[in-house]
Amino acid sequence: MLGGFLLFLTARGTRDVLRTADWRLLLLGAVTVAGYVLAFYPAVARTGVAVATTVALATAPILLGLRARPLVTSTAVVGCAVLVLGGGDAHVDLVGVALALVAGLSYAAYSVICAHLIGLGHPSRAVVGTVFGGASVLTLPVLWLLGVGWVASPSGLAVTAHLAVFTTFLAYLLFGRGLRHTSAAAATTLTLAEPAVAAVLGVVVLHERLPLVSWCGMGVLALALVALARK
Repeated sequence: MLGGFLLFLTARGTRDVLRTADWRLLLLGAVTVAGYVLAFYPAVARTGVAVATTVALATAPILLGLRARPLVTSTAVVGCAVLVLGGGDAHVDLVGVALALVAGLSYAAYSVICAHLIGLGHPSRAVVGTVFGGASVLTLPVLWLLGVGWVASPSGLAVTAHLAVFTTFLAYLLFGRGLRHTSAAAATTLTLAEPAVAAVLGVVVLHERLPLVSWCGMGVLALALVALARK
């Protein structure tokens, strides 16, 4: 929520977007972002990071890119799944998987809506800021129900700052700029690189051990993303 407010407050042109853009698309975009947040984190809690992330990330490319680039998209999705689930210790919870699917559908819808608005000539930062600002307002009641006492601790502040600045503000600021130059299908497929980056950082920084099958999945994913980028 805080990251959404940061996107809205730091974006130029949000007033023009609110005045000239289709308010129904802006509202729907805000609903999809709020839906992603409210579905993804419960999915992680129920079925774990690996399964929830794989399902949520893979849903959007399958929906948006499979028809246009079937081979590259399917290869990237398979590589991502093998990379994340290669350890073989993933826990599958059906409710968690369903929530992750909802998150993936929301992410796909958000990408299409923002790409459409940006394609009409609206500034990407203003579009993203407006949509995320609206989503922050929509999720305020949930924050009130859950309480904010945990934020007062040092670890709570660190987690909040990371989620606001890196996971939301910088990530979606760059994603919005990317939508100016590529399609929603290509953009969502390229975001499958996220687990690969996390895995490499885990090996280099935290000295984690990655199974051989996960390295193979990463290689397949990398080849697919290179092929997509060249197209």
